Amino acid sequence: MRADFVNKFVEGEPMPDQFEQLKQKYQPVLAKIQEEGAQLQNLNLDGNQLCLKATAVSEASKNRIWDAIKAVDPTFADLKHDIEVQAGDQSYTVQPGDNLSKISKHFYGDANKYPAIAKANNLDDPDKIKVGQKLVIPAAA
Repeated sequence: MRADFVNKFVEGEPMPDQFEQLKQKYQPVLAKIQEEGAQLQNLNLDGNQLCLKATAVSEASKNRIWDAIKAVDPTFADLKHDIEVQAGDQSYTVQPGDNLSKISKHFYGDANKYPAIAKANNLDDPDKIKVGQKLVIPAAA
């Protein structure tokens, strides 16, 4: 390696591929954000840190993203993150294999809060939801 190349990057300058290296390191977090249905608003390099800004669908979802961060690196010294929770009611489209308890667990972190979803959607029978059906998910109380 050329000495001028080494000297240029030793003084706190990020290596040219550091962004890609950090993206690779935190790939499980990025995958979790996608899996959770969260929105990734920003991903860039700030000095030697990966900056991540996302909005999670619920507090429970945010906690699962946090768990993914800590699983990658408990100190996350090379990560700046801002993960917020979407405010207000949300909508959700029923997927194959869903039931209200599973949807409740995803949004509230508690499968037993499904009656709030049933009530918000005027469902007489919480077991009768259909794939493709749009549901209102009330904000957690």
